[in-house]
Amino acid sequence: MKAIEKLFVSLYIEGQKYEVGELIISEQKIYFRYNSDFKSTGLNLSPIRLPFNTEINTCPKEPFDGLFGVFNDSLPDGWGRLLLDRTLSSKGINTSRITPLDRLAFVGNGGMGALVYQPEFESDSELLSEIELDSIANEVSQILQGTSSEIIEELFILGGSSGGARPKIFVAYNPNSEEIIHGEEETPNGFEDWIIKFASSIDNPEIAKIEYAYHKMALKAGIEMNDCKLFKGKSGRFYFGTKRFDRKNNKRLHVHTASGLMHDNFRASTMDYGHLMDCAFRLEKHVNAYRKIFRLAAFNVFSHNHDDHSKNFSFLMNAKGIWQFAPAYDLTFSYSSFGFHSTMIAGESQKPGVEHLLKLANHFGLNDGKEIIDEVRSAIADWKDIAKEFDISSETTESIQLALNKIGKSN
Repeated sequence: MKAIEKLFVSLYIEGQKYEVGELIISEQKIYFRYNSDFKSTGLNLSPIRLPFNTEINTCPKEPFDGLFGVFNDSLPDGWGRLLLDRTLSSKGINTSRITPLDRLAFVGNGGMGALVYQPEFESDSELLSEIELDSIANEVSQILQGTSSEIIEELFILGGSSGGARPKIFVAYNPNSEEIIHGEEETPNGFEDWIIKFASSIDNPEIAKIEYAYHKMALKAGIEMNDCKLFKGKSGRFYFGTKRFDRKNNKRLHVHTASGLMHDNFRASTMDYGHLMDCAFRLEKHVNAYRKIFRLAAFNVFSHNHDDHSKNFSFLMNAKGIWQFAPAYDLTFSYSSFGFHSTMIAGESQKPGVEHLLKLANHFGLNDGKEIIDEVRSAIADWKDIAKEFDISSETTESIQLALNKIGKSN
């Protein structure tokens, strides 16, 4: 495979196409320059870390191997990176020699958001027209166990550009016919763009039901989320799905994670919810941005979601250059190494509570901080009822309730 030395970056946003600029790699250093015509659009794709000019810009090696965060957001991590590496290895390609530009070329036009990279590596794999979830789950299990899969390249095409540790696929779903097909660039009439997740090797077997119950609990807590659904396979197994927020009426929106925006290494993060609140205000230019982040922080604290890292928060930009905080995602019961939250709350990550949340609220002038906390805690108090509604086992329900009670007692 010949290494990629230059990539052309385009933006396909709400039906409009723009030639953004060029990425070049030379002597292991990556350079980027916006096209002058694109600069005149005023569509600043990454307002915090990438200079919006027509000069040649470079980025430090860390944290994204020399890429600016806006482009690193297009790359797969976790499950997606595993799939890509397995796909390349199956073709006899040495993955240790693959550069970030090579990886972006494999993403091509199949990534999250509205950025597209050319030239892209074409696949000669025949895609699955209709998707059977149990079959996909079985193939996923083989890969997670380290054994081969006959459809590894198809799995990469289905969801290899996605982020996160849990396996997932991009699909087109028809809510009327319940039909699930491969998610294509032009979704057929009646179909919507969705993501469907599968359990990882360390997940609770009921993870799909748990995440769906947390979705319901988050809505009760006043948190905005896209539509979610429990998909049922022929075997009776359930899979969690959510409608993609980076697609609107079959058109793309630009998406940028907090990690990419602020160049935060989500695996060794130093981010605080205060940083996220400040970032949201800078983009949305309205104090309500503070409240959205604060409410989500309270939910993650009291619902025991420790996996609240900087890639699990995103912002969307439309074709007019207007930014907004994206609907919440990846909200579920989770532990972490040493019991720490991935994102700090007013400097505290081990045992954050009301005291730290109120300190955060006061710092940003939120007079209704206590009211928001009470609303969130009231929703989380319904955990057992919600779990029962979705037939989550009593053992799992009680285990989660015990952890929630410990948070309550310490506050």
